[in-house]
Amino acid sequence: MKTDSVKKLKKPWPTKEAMVQIYEAKLWGDNGAEFYSGDGSHHPELVEPYIDVLQSFLKSFENPLVVVDLGCGDFNIGSELVEHTKKCIAVDIVEEMINFNKKKFRSPNLEFHCLDIAKDELPSADCAILRQVLQHLSNAEIKNVVDKLYDFKYVVLTEHVPHGDFLPNVDIISGQGIRLKKQSGVDLQKAPFRLKAKEAKHLISVNSPSFGGRLVTILFKMF
Repeated sequence: MKTDSVKKLKKPWPTKEAMVQIYEAKLWGDNGAEFYSGDGSHHPELVEPYIDVLQSFLKSFENPLVVVDLGCGDFNIGSELVEHTKKCIAVDIVEEMINFNKKKFRSPNLEFHCLDIAKDELPSADCAILRQVLQHLSNAEIKNVVDKLYDFKYVVLTEHVPHGDFLPNVDIISGQGIRLKKQSGVDLQKAPFRLKAKEAKHLISVNSPSFGGRLVTILFKMF
């Protein structure tokens, strides 16, 4: 005979609901703004070197690139790149934040779209930027994203990983946390993803002053 004392395990929240909860509860911090994507998008030691490197990359093209910012968050970083693109398409899963960004950031070559990058078709572009996005997703969702990255000529990926050697791609439930707590991090060129890129170039590595580990940015040339 079954009893009510047996508790059922709760299923993890769908990714969209989890991300909405993060911003509503300000689980990544609160700087007084309506939406805040955490220190990784605002701490000067992490942000300024990244912006310098990305601006240099984008300005190196005689014909500016169409760029899609996948997981744009509060767009504190993406806003510094728009002027160096032919068009910038900023994407995030949190609809309220996208609507807020549309009002806050305006430029003739800037668009915002609410999409689930693991499930929805991605906008066409020359270059995709993913900054500290995949680290919050399960391996199954990352695999769905990876399958779409072959449509871009360039992919600029930033991930928060441990110092030194680590076991890559330990699976997690999508949400606030990342693999760093499990002494792991995302490496798209390792199993189970095995991203096949024509070239992979290390752009920058910056130590994280708040959480330990380092933020590593790699430029993949896909074709």
